[in-house]
Amino acid sequence: MDDSKRERLLHLQRMEATEAEVYRRLAKMQGDPVNQSILEGISLEEERHEAVIAKMTGEEVKADRAKVARQIVLARLFGFTFSVKMMEATEQDAAAEYRNLGLHDIAEEEEAHEQNMIGMLDEERLRYSGSVVLGMSDALVELTGALAGLTFALQDLNLVALAGLITGIAAAFSMGASEYLSSRAEKKAESAVKAAFFTWISYLLTVLLLVAPFLIFQADSPEFHGLGPHVQALMCTFAAGLLIVALFNFYLSVIEEVSFRSRFLEMAGILGVVSLISYGIGIALRGALGVDV
Repeated sequence: MDDSKRERLLHLQRMEATEAEVYRRLAKMQGDPVNQSILEGISLEEERHEAVIAKMTGEEVKADRAKVARQIVLARLFGFTFSVKMMEATEQDAAAEYRNLGLHDIAEEEEAHEQNMIGMLDEERLRYSGSVVLGMSDALVELTGALAGLTFALQDLNLVALAGLITGIAAAFSMGASEYLSSRAEKKAESAVKAAFFTWISYLLTVLLLVAPFLIFQADSPEFHGLGPHVQALMCTFAAGLLIVALFNFYLSVIEEVSFRSRFLEMAGILGVVSLISYGIGIALRGALGVDV
């Protein structure tokens, strides 16, 4: 065996050892016996792959502790499904590498069997991802637009923050109640309360993040390139909105295995269009009603 092939095999062997350890630890974290069994099964399969390669290299390898720790942290923060799919996505070329090395059986198992087993995992938080998307997306579109209109109509940080908080908090409870009634109408009584809670909390947290710049900036803050504090606060709100869109769409793109770019551009575009329309409405109404704050 030449040195190049040996190095490639050792890399794959270490990858299998690392993934086996990750799945083993994730299995121990599970309260659901079905999920625990599935994760333990994948771990055993990864161990078998490592053993096959070990016979070829004649060496023993250890799991990458840093990667194992990173995946466990991700699982605790974002759920074990996100951690598993993130790890598998980073190793998506492994099957092709196995085929190049003549290990076709392992390649097929990597592509089909393990993916099928991962698809069988059931994580409660993912059942309510639709409710989170509903609350977050509505808050982003509605409140960012409202803040844009209020900023140019009122041009006062405290008034904009007050109006934004009142509007946002009331809308959060309204959205939560609507999701509860919708779930009840669809005969999902057991999950109606949880769906309402996830919609409400995601809406409320988004509201607080979007309004925060208007509470942080002060009326006597210095201008920046001719822009007053209220405009600076609005720009920070836009930046916070785009950051929320980027992070959440990245999460969903990993979980649902869809394109991050298309989803992010779609939502960012909607956010921008609604904000521009609201800006125009704010200017028009301020002039029409003769508001002078």
